[in-house]
Amino acid sequence: MNQEYEYYNPGPEPSGNGSFSNENPKRPKKKVNKAVVGKVAGLAVLFGVVGGLTFQGVNYISGRILGTGNGSSQNSAQVQTVQTQEDSGEELQGSDITQIAANSMPFVVSIQNMSVQQVQDFFGGTREQTQTSVGSGIIVGQNNSELMIVTNNHVVEGSTTLTVTFNDETSVEASVKGTDSTKDLAVVAVPIRQIGDETKNGIKVAVLGNSDELQVGEEVIAIGNALGYGQSVTNGIVSAKDREIEMEGFDSKLIQTNAAINPGNSGGALLNIRGEVIGINTVKVNASAVEGMGYAIPISDVTDIITGLMNKETRTQVPEAQRGYIGIEGTNVDSQSSEQFGMPEGVYVSRVMENGGAEKAGITKGCIITGIEGSGINNMESLQEQLSYYRIGETVTLTVQFPAGQGEYNEKEVDVTLTEQLS
Repeated sequence: MNQEYEYYNPGPEPSGNGSFSNENPKRPKKKVNKAVVGKVAGLAVLFGVVGGLTFQGVNYISGRILGTGNGSSQNSAQVQTVQTQEDSGEELQGSDITQIAANSMPFVVSIQNMSVQQVQDFFGGTREQTQTSVGSGIIVGQNNSELMIVTNNHVVEGSTTLTVTFNDETSVEASVKGTDSTKDLAVVAVPIRQIGDETKNGIKVAVLGNSDELQVGEEVIAIGNALGYGQSVTNGIVSAKDREIEMEGFDSKLIQTNAAINPGNSGGALLNIRGEVIGINTVKVNASAVEGMGYAIPISDVTDIITGLMNKETRTQVPEAQRGYIGIEGTNVDSQSSEQFGMPEGVYVSRVMENGGAEKAGITKGCIITGIEGSGINNMESLQEQLSYYRIGETVTLTVQFPAGQGEYNEKEVDVTLTEQLS
C-alpha cells in the first residue's frame, strides 16, 4: 500500500513570514512509499517526573544543577543544562499510571501559536489572516529570570504570538529561545516575573531519562494537549526503536509506540514507568489501514541540542523594515535532490548579491547553507524564520558547505554581517 508522510497541524499550518532577499520557491510535497505518517500532529506529551522538584525549590536546585545562580543565559557566563535523574539526586520509583500522571502534570504545558498568513481573496488579491494552532511542551530548565520549555519546531514556527498555559490553566506569553528544524526541536522561554506565585508553587522541572536503555515491549506513558482540549493521558509500550521515516528535512531516528498520539500533542513527552522523559513526540501515522503507530524523538539523542538551545539569547522578532538580510538568492535542497545529486540538504546559493553580507564573507554561488548560530536549517523557510530575529548590522554565524570538486564539500563557519534587503 502506498503511504505518505507529511506534517499535521490541527489548525492551519503555521509558517514563517520573514522575507528574504530572494524569491522563495515552494517545495512540492514529497510522496514516500512508507507508512502514511501524519501530520506532525502533536504528539502526546508527558514529561512527568515522579520525583520532580517543585518550582520553589528550583531556584535553589538550579543554582547547583543548572548552574544558574546568577542571571539569565543572555547576561551570565554560566551554562544552562537539562536535569537528569542523576542530577536530581532522587530515587525515582516505579508506580501505577495514576500516580505517574499526577506527578507529571506539573511538567506539562500547552502552547498556542498565533500567526499571520497572507491568503488570497475571492477577487484575486491578498489579505492577512490570523491563524491559530496548538501543541504541547516540557519544562526542562530555569535560570533566575526565565523558565525554559522544549517543544517541536513546527509548534512555534511562524509565530507572531506564543502563549504557554500551565497545569492550573494560567497563561503567559513566551518567546522563542532557539530552534533546530532538522531535529524538529525548539526551546521557548517564559519570564519568571510573569508567573504568579501560586502557579510557581505548582509546577516542576522534568527529569530526563536514558532512552538508550529502552527495551522493546517496555511500558510508556504519554500526556499532552490532545486536540487543544487540555491535558490527557494515554499509555502503551515501546513498539520499536531506531525507526527511520522519510519526512522532508527531518533527520532523526525515532521511538515507535502504540500509545495514542493525537493532534495537539506535538512537543510533548513520552515517559517511562519511572516518570522520566525518554522521548519528545513528533509525528504520527495517520491512515485508515494503520492504528496505534506514534513516534517520539529519543531524548538521549538530542540532550546536547536542547542544552545548546537553552543557552541561546532570548530574542523577539524584528519588525520587517528593520530585519537584516544575508544577501543571497537560494533554492531548497530537499532529501530527494540531496540523494540524486550528492549534495547536503539545506539552502543552495544560486546568486550572491553585490555588496551584501554574504559576498563580503566569501560565500559564493554553489555553496549550501546548512545552519545558523549553531542550529540546523533544512530549507529557505527555516533560514528565513531564524533571520527574522536579527536586525540590519547584526552579525550571524552561518554553517556553510563550500564545493570542493568531485561532489565533495568542505564545511566552514562563516560570520556574516546583515544588511538591508538588496535587489
